[in-house]
Amino acid sequence: MYTALTFIGFTLFVAFYSWYKLRKEKLNSKDGYFLGGRSLTGVVIAGSMLLTNISTEHLIGMNGSSYKNGFIIIAWEVTSALALVAAAIYFVPKYLKMGLTTIPEYLEKRFDSTTRTLVALFLMISFIVTLLPIVLYTGAINLESIFNVSEVLEVSKKEGLWITVVAVGILGSIYAIFGGLKAVAVSDTINGYGLLIGGLAIPLIALVSIGDGNPFEGLSKVYNHSPEKFNVIGAKDSVLPFEVLFTGLIINQLYFWSMNQTIIQRALGAKNLVEAQKGLLFTGVLKILVPIIIILPGVIGFYYFGDNMYENQDMIYPELIKKVLPVGLVGIFAAIVMGAVLSTFNSVLNSAATIFSIDVFKRHFGKDCSDKKLVKVGKLTSLVLAVFAILVAPMVANAPDGLYQLLQQLNGIFFIPIASIMLAGFFIKKISAMGAKAALFVGLTFYILTTFIFKVDIHFVHIWGIEFVLNLIVMFAVSYFYPPTQEMQQDNILFVEMKTWKYTKPMAIFLCVVTVAIYILLGNVS
Repeated sequence: MYTALTFIGFTLFVAFYSWYKLRKEKLNSKDGYFLGGRSLTGVVIAGSMLLTNISTEHLIGMNGSSYKNGFIIIAWEVTSALALVAAAIYFVPKYLKMGLTTIPEYLEKRFDSTTRTLVALFLMISFIVTLLPIVLYTGAINLESIFNVSEVLEVSKKEGLWITVVAVGILGSIYAIFGGLKAVAVSDTINGYGLLIGGLAIPLIALVSIGDGNPFEGLSKVYNHSPEKFNVIGAKDSVLPFEVLFTGLIINQLYFWSMNQTIIQRALGAKNLVEAQKGLLFTGVLKILVPIIIILPGVIGFYYFGDNMYENQDMIYPELIKKVLPVGLVGIFAAIVMGAVLSTFNSVLNSAATIFSIDVFKRHFGKDCSDKKLVKVGKLTSLVLAVFAILVAPMVANAPDGLYQLLQQLNGIFFIPIASIMLAGFFIKKISAMGAKAALFVGLTFYILTTFIFKVDIHFVHIWGIEFVLNLIVMFAVSYFYPPTQEMQQDNILFVEMKTWKYTKPMAIFLCVVTVAIYILLGNVS
């Protein structure tokens, strides 16, 4: 009972605080609803980026994977810092100079309107079939485990998960539909730092308990119990071989942190370039610290439970929470986890609404429509997508290699083709609109065939790398026969102040050095 009360209390506090901060905001304009009025600061951007990225698919999925595979999966996190450096120094200054609201807008300026529409539709589909359902389902797993929803309601576990999915989906929709990006960002800031504190508390309390009051002694015991779990260099037949860092992984990271609407929309809403760069580089620091929250607990779980839960690895984190946290704190942490679910869910809904309203509806159905009507369309889009996500969520159950691995495999369907044409657009002037469109469809078809139909015996991240090279070849070949017919469109309008943050380069160097140091210090630990 006390757990439920603390959960409800913290959830209501976040909702009230978000309402209080937004009560005077003008949310009926395009920039006000979709970009938070271009007023976001570095701290808010970093908190929102972290929580948009880190949700229960990480808490549940990555801890489940580290329980089984150890620290080799750290590559998903620490290499993000390198991509965030690229975003801060190169990509975001260009986006802000162009005054972009969505990433597909860039594709129209660089290629043509058809490319923009195609990518917008690709992104909408990817939100519905990959991220939204997995976020909802992993959130439901966590809340069902902590509160025993099925037992309380006297229904089956499957029905309990369904009920939880619907409840979380409705609550998340309310934030995104009625508050826009500013509501998402404000609630994310509280939940983001709550997640950081609460997430750090789980392994710390566990290590203090294991080490009889000394967390370092506890860490030593966990390490001596299974030193192989601390190795960050994945073998060729592992869930994440080390070699993937140099093939498809870096392409994926560049896309995710520099070109992914859901993430980069926070930086697009920055009040100036200084705040955008601060936000991106602060996020890089947080991503290096985040393995303590989403990887170490899984390894601690192996210390406690051995290999008894290998068949059900995605339950390890909820079980660890119940084992190490005092009853009074379980409810607060469950509320923080709920916040993480809501954050990613409502962030994706807001980004999807932004893309559909601006890249599809305004261009094809309402070129002269008012900002007020655009906002209404955005709200309706969020509602429809939320319903679809709720219906699809239970279908992702029982992923053989865990839910996080499934999420990454599904992301590759859309991420790599879009990353290919974005990077080619930025760096290769000879690539034409026809070449970009051909690469989109060739890349998508190639990946689906090799990963899901014929299931070739190559790690899917290596397939990302192969696909990227194939896409470049297709773009060069098609562009040779169908050369570019238009120059890059560049508006000479100053949307925000473009002065560079004075600590951008020192912070960038620091993040690169720390990333390399992690692999040197933890490489081949045994």
